[in-house]
Amino acid sequence: MRRDRHSARARAGRRPVLRTVLTAGTAAALLPVLAVTQPASAAQPHESGSLQQAFTSAAHRYHVPEGVLLAVSYMESRWDTHAGAPSVSGGYGPMHLTDSRTALAQSRTDARAAGRRAAGDGRGDTARPKSVTATPARPAEVPASLRTAVRAASLTGVPEDRVRLDPAANVAGGAALLAADQKALGQPLSADPADWYGAVARYAGSSSRAAAAGFAGNVYATLRSGESRTTDQGQRVTLPARPSVAPRTAQVDALGLPESGGGTAECPKSVACTWVPAPYEQYGPNPGDYGNHDLADRPHDSSIDYIVIHDTEETWDDTLGLVQDPTYLGWHYTVRSSDGAIAQHMATKDVGWHAGNWYINSKSIGIENEGFLTDPDAWFTESMYRSSAALVRYLSSRYGIPLDRQHIIGHDGVPGTVPSTVAGMHTDPGPYWDWAHYFRLLRAPFHPTAGRRSGAVTIDPSYRDNKPVLTGCVSAGTPCAPHGSSAVLLHTAPSDSAPLVEDIGLHPTGGSTTDVNDTGARASTGQQYAVADRKGDWTAIWYLGQKAWLHDARTAPATVPARATVATPRAGLSSIPVYGRAYPEASAYPAGVPVQAQTPLQYKLPAGQSYVVGGRMPGEYFYSTTFDTSNQAWVKGQEQYYEIQFGQRVAFVKAADVTLHRVR
Repeated sequence: MRRDRHSARARAGRRPVLRTVLTAGTAAALLPVLAVTQPASAAQPHESGSLQQAFTSAAHRYHVPEGVLLAVSYMESRWDTHAGAPSVSGGYGPMHLTDSRTALAQSRTDARAAGRRAAGDGRGDTARPKSVTATPARPAEVPASLRTAVRAASLTGVPEDRVRLDPAANVAGGAALLAADQKALGQPLSADPADWYGAVARYAGSSSRAAAAGFAGNVYATLRSGESRTTDQGQRVTLPARPSVAPRTAQVDALGLPESGGGTAECPKSVACTWVPAPYEQYGPNPGDYGNHDLADRPHDSSIDYIVIHDTEETWDDTLGLVQDPTYLGWHYTVRSSDGAIAQHMATKDVGWHAGNWYINSKSIGIENEGFLTDPDAWFTESMYRSSAALVRYLSSRYGIPLDRQHIIGHDGVPGTVPSTVAGMHTDPGPYWDWAHYFRLLRAPFHPTAGRRSGAVTIDPSYRDNKPVLTGCVSAGTPCAPHGSSAVLLHTAPSDSAPLVEDIGLHPTGGSTTDVNDTGARASTGQQYAVADRKGDWTAIWYLGQKAWLHDARTAPATVPARATVATPRAGLSSIPVYGRAYPEASAYPAGVPVQAQTPLQYKLPAGQSYVVGGRMPGEYFYSTTFDTSNQAWVKGQEQYYEIQFGQRVAFVKAADVTLHRVR
């Protein structure tokens, strides 16, 4: 599982994606499949307004309140069709009707990908490396619960392929399912949206009462607030706000689902959260044979400064199987795609092995989101985005973590620890994660904070319209299907034909590529950079020690102006070193704790260049290499560091090496 595997593929120049259809509320995993190619009969864009009309017609035909139908669809897909490709749940169309058997049949197999599992050092501590391999069991049976498209076809009398691929038929199928479940629950086909809570709670196929109620709660929150959005087919769909709707939440009792059993989980009350513990146990004869995390007492012994956003590259069931393996790795939370249910695996006070950088691990909380980064149509659902964002808001408030991209970072923003680890760092959640939408849900949207000619910018392209030409989603060098993206490509000159900027850590002997896993010439939504130059429709930023150009036309901007604090080398220094971790000076280490070398990365920060600062911190190292926690020590130094946005990833510079100034 996970980025240990896919970072190796990135180094090899290709990354065939392992896609497995998940169970929405069962414990059975399914057969492994690869990236699904777009069906030849995939739905094409329809005339303006036809999807809106489809909701109106289906609601009238099946006597479902139109607002309920729109809100359920928004929560499942944000009204997108994904060009007829199935989700990781085997779900199709705006109503996310599942047909996992068809999804499996459409998928291509690749034995090399299916047999490959995580290998590498997710712990990221040279004092105690953690190399892992794991292979979850994969029963072959496909649960009937993932066949809602088949049931919808039966209810509507429409062929299954049309239910999957025709948006209007898909919407009608979803309405038919809601109406059938409403009747089965003994409820009337009422015009009042409040009467439909039970049917809505059943729709996502959740396995627990809390998860079903969490999904329904999000649907009704959407119904109360309203939404309006242009879909991936270029259609504007609107859900009018109904702020006074008060659903009859007691209807969820009729579903007969078990409670989640999440009494010990640390989660906001608004989400369904259960406790699925990662084992802290010794599994071998040596003191270092333990896993898959370290016990700690944060924030009493050290602050929690980061939240690292991952995607699983596995299904829900396989992910839970792996995190419960003491010989594997551990992270704090996993968020399910189908309904946004959350599993917590270790206390937030403890240190997970998830980021591949021990300094970041010791200062962070890791959240895995179910999905696959190289297949943009194995999509992240609105339910998952909302639950994940609610969790991050909760953790941010609890631990005082700023809601910005310097502290809420992707795994693809975590730096290598030393030069030899840079090329193997992870690339999730990747260029198709919608950071702008995520931060809107965090209630911290990106917006201009300075004048148009400011000395710093926040990357902020239109996700729907920004479609960089990336490759390698299915096979090396093959263009990925055009898709909205949070990533912008960076060139050596203000021209699309100019080479991409170089990343000497990833490509010591060659240039950056457009491969979907190549982070060497990319900036991502929400990240902030100092402006190096401007020319016409192009803006240059300082990036990895060089001037990097991005297309930033006023008619289609990729940035917004920002106020920021930036660091530049202190006067008299031609360049300064850049670090992948903020470790203490040698004199800070007590007897019995080996000194950790503070080795610079292969990059330099030259004089005259500026980089946006994310925060100041003392050097710190968490020494914990054996199952016996009495040997632990938190080493805290006097030397101070600044975190900077150096490339796609953050990095650290010594405070003594730089001068700070404000730009606006």
